[in-house]
Amino acid sequence: MLPHRAVYEEEHRMFRETVRHFAASKIAPEFRRWEDAGIVDRSFWTAGGAAGLLCPQVPEEFGGAGGDFRFNAIVLEELSHSGFAGPATDFSVHSDVCCGYLLSYGSAEQKKKWLPRMVSGKTVCAIAMTEPGTGSDLQGIRTRATRHGDEYVVSGQKTFISNGQMCDLVIVVARTNSEGGSKGMSLVLIEADRQGFRRGRNLEKLGHLSSDTSELFFDEVRVPVGNLLGAEGGAMAALMSELPQERLTIALHSIAAAQKAFDLTKNYVRERNAFGSSIASFQNTRFKLADLKADLSVGWAFVDQCLREHIRGELTTYAASTAKLWITEMHGRVVDQCLQFFGGYGFMREYEICRLYADARVLRIYGGTSEIMRELISRNL
Repeated sequence: MLPHRAVYEEEHRMFRETVRHFAASKIAPEFRRWEDAGIVDRSFWTAGGAAGLLCPQVPEEFGGAGGDFRFNAIVLEELSHSGFAGPATDFSVHSDVCCGYLLSYGSAEQKKKWLPRMVSGKTVCAIAMTEPGTGSDLQGIRTRATRHGDEYVVSGQKTFISNGQMCDLVIVVARTNSEGGSKGMSLVLIEADRQGFRRGRNLEKLGHLSSDTSELFFDEVRVPVGNLLGAEGGAMAALMSELPQERLTIALHSIAAAQKAFDLTKNYVRERNAFGSSIASFQNTRFKLADLKADLSVGWAFVDQCLREHIRGELTTYAASTAKLWITEMHGRVVDQCLQFFGGYGFMREYEICRLYADARVLRIYGGTSEIMRELISRNL
């Protein structure tokens, strides 16, 4: 189970019980079907909205609860620790990433229009950064938003877009000035019912199977200039401002999932026998579990430090990058060792540890690879 942590207060602990109940009643009965289908039901979103799990940081004037980011963290931790990586990712992209951009850079009209719908789950949001061939190199994007009078005409292609099949609204990173380098990129809101917007296939992945991940195509999609999110040419500055929060959420997801793997394994080794004794009685088992417990304890302490800094508005790119790098790499070590204790059964998908192993791998990639995190950290040395 998740450790008790001083970063949270009583109102957060009460909310955590709400999230646990939601995971048990709304996700658990459907999860295997969603994994097989490669996508959740649309009702998952409206149920999440009704339970108050979507965008809890949104102010009351826009239909939200007006909570601090710890409420977002609780949703992510609980869904991840429950083993529901796909739904956790779906909600996080919508609530923690997309909503952050609208809150920080949206106009009064944009907030009034979209935030209540995002809180309720009536509108599902995605963010489209990555393109084929660009990976983490955002300055290499080719999608263009060319202004024609009172409209932008958007053309290009995006890939690996979470919520891509389900989304109603997409925050698109597009180039508005071919001469501007990193300053030539802007954020544009594109509704999924616009002519020229097209979804590609739902991509098949190693893990996070119930989280839909898609290619998106923009074939001369026309949107009003009022769909510009923030200032023209301001995308890179906005991304650099919001990415620390995204990387913190990945660290939170990762450590909660690593804790789940550890909890499963600790119980399993007490039940599994070898050579007439439970494998929990062997010194090798006890020492390896002690190492994993130490890693988890250090990870929880640091992620909570980052969470405190974030709610005070003090989280730096350096700290967020460090949290994402160390915790996701640690997560990989933990789940690998945990699977080893299950022996051949750990390789079978009917055992939860197998799914946890597959789900862990992408956390070292998205939101900036471990190599990019090292580059960012090295700039602060």
